[in-house]
Amino acid sequence: MVLTIYAPLFASSKRAVVTLIEKGLEFETVNVDLLKGEQRNPEYIAIQPFGKIPVLVDGDYKIFESRAIMRYIAEKYRSQGPDLLGKTVEERGQVEQWLDVEATSYHPPLLALTLNIVFAPLMGLVADEKVIKESEEKLGEVLDVYEAQLSKNEYLAGDFVSLADLAHLPFTEYLVGPIGKANMIKDRKHVSAWWDKISNRPAWKEVSEKFALPI
Repeated sequence: MVLTIYAPLFASSKRAVVTLIEKGLEFETVNVDLLKGEQRNPEYIAIQPFGKIPVLVDGDYKIFESRAIMRYIAEKYRSQGPDLLGKTVEERGQVEQWLDVEATSYHPPLLALTLNIVFAPLMGLVADEKVIKESEEKLGEVLDVYEAQLSKNEYLAGDFVSLADLAHLPFTEYLVGPIGKANMIKDRKHVSAWWDKISNRPAWKEVSEKFALPI
């Protein structure tokens, strides 16, 4: 049965999309126009009661939250494509640890930058310069920790690519692209080398080509 992913054009959904492609899985997509409020339509609320994106439908099974979807795909289809969860309990622990770091430490300041620098002007809103400054400082502190970690390992969880790395792709693409702060990556030797490796993976290149940023 073909998997279906909703709202593939948006950054959070691309975490799921790149995982599907890494695993070599066939899938269909259903666009959800957030600007038109389609995420609040009754038929969408029926599968995602919070009206958020993305959602994955696998037959009769439905799951939402992008990182949960990544874990589900990687676990259910573990024997197909690269093992993105680690081969031992210890490696899995590191994958989960850095997935949580991405969600709780890396993503919040980067999301604030994205909303204020990229989306505020598109929506006719005034960017909050104080939030931009504070978020850049917070993200810089996180990236300094990453620099230390990546000086010891090729990837965040070890010397193997994992969900922890893939989860960073969509919003870091904003950082080095429309946000205009690529220096935050490039000025850190090991972070820069890591970004070059993960952003040049064929799966991510396919995501970038087929599901261009909706801006």
